[in-house]
Formats: sequence, structure tokens, C-alpha cells
Amino acid sequence: MSQPRPTDPIGSIGWTERTGGVLTARECLTLARPLLRGELSILAGRLAVVLRMHSGRRSSIDPASLVPPDSPLATDCRGRWAGPLDTGTPQPFQSCLHMGCGYRALHGITFDRELLYLAAMFHDTGIPSPVPDVDFTVRSAALARKFTDSYHVPADIRELVANAIAMHYTPGVGLESGAEAYLLSAGAAVDVFGLRSNEIPDAVRQSVIQEYRGWASSGSSPDFSERGQASPSLAAPGTCTASP
Repeated sequence: MSQPRPTDPIGSIGWTERTGGVLTARECLTLARPLLRGELSILAGRLAVVLRMHSGRRSSIDPASLVPPDSPLATDCRGRWAGPLDTGTPQPFQSCLHMGCGYRALHGITFDRELLYLAAMFHDTGIPSPVPDVDFTVRSAALARKFTDSYHVPADIRELVANAIAMHYTPGVGLESGAEAYLLSAGAAVDVFGLRSNEIPDAVRQSVIQEYRGWASSGSSPDFSERGQASPSLAAPGTCTASP
């Protein structure tokens, strides 16, 4: 487990494990500005798409940049999705991964493909949490740690994955939080809210939409659970308190 410090950024794995994801009133105000910028960016992006003025019409991405890594670690992780329910259709983590890699390709960001892949694989595995009022990213990070520890991944590298998972739904994540955290957050924002989707090439965006529809009708699910393991009782993530 990471060693949380009072100076850990909001949304980081240290902050989340220390606070349980509960925001103070001051922290709510801190996040209000990037949240508002994101909302306005979504509206502007959707308008640009409707008017066919979006940059995605004119951009392209090398398909090779979207291919998942084939290392033993990544291959084993990918195998956790294969099972009795597997139908061969793409899984939901792939849409987040493709969007993040697509955003990286457009902006020339240097990152570790394997670490981003692992973070994308595990980022939502804590949903639903087996214990009420537990921040799901804490659970997701714990599952990622258990998996990476089985491959003796160095602790500092392992924590990059855990931190990316914790920060993926925090507004305003920047490159200062790490390339993997930034790209996973960007990919999740495109995938769920459409933030910056106007920048993604039309062909990539449409491909992801079609792939997700295929997964949604397949019923596939991962097997990353640790059945029967107790989890700490934490406050609901994203809740604002009255404390300053």
C-alpha cells in the first residue's frame, strides 16, 4: 500500500486511501474550476462535431499505436477476461485504452504502454465495491497491486499503475501526475463523457462505439475478484464535507 501524505494531490492513490475519497468544502471548490472547464469543453466539442468543424475530421492515427502490448504481463492480464462468458468481442477497458492511446498519438506524449494497459484493465474492477461506502478506485488499485506483485513488479512502478487508477475520474488531471495517469484520465473522459472526443479521428471514435456495442450485448465480465476478502470501511468517494 502507498504511504499517504497530507500533500498528496486530490484524487491520487495516497489521498484516496487517506480520505476515502471524501472531499472537504475547500477541495470541492478546488475541483469546481477544472470540472466547469471540462463541461464547457464537452459542449464546445459536441457543437464542433455537429457543425463538422471538429479537428477529428482532419486527423489520423497510426493503427499500430492502438495495438495492446504483448508482454507476458499484459498477455496474462488480458487472459483474465477470457472465460466461459467470453465471446471474442472487445471489452469496455479497450475503449478507454484506445481513446487514451489515441489522445497520446495526437499530442506526442511519451508513456509506458504496458503500465497504461494494466491501469486501463483494472481501473473499474472495483465496481461494484463488495462493501458499502468504499471508494471503488481503492479496490481497483488493490486488485492491480495483487496482480503486479505476482510478477514482482517494483513497488515504484506498481504505484504508478495504482495512482493512475485512482486519478482516472478526477477532473483536471495533468501530465504532472504522470503520463499514464493523464492518459487514463483523458481516455476515461472521452469514453464516458465525450470530453475531447472531437479531437479523436472520426474512424477511431466510430470503431470504439461499434466495439462497445458488441461488448454490451455479449455479457462478458472479468475475473479479478478476491472473493471473501474484507475491505476497510471508507466514506463514499467524491462526497463533500463541511470541514474547510
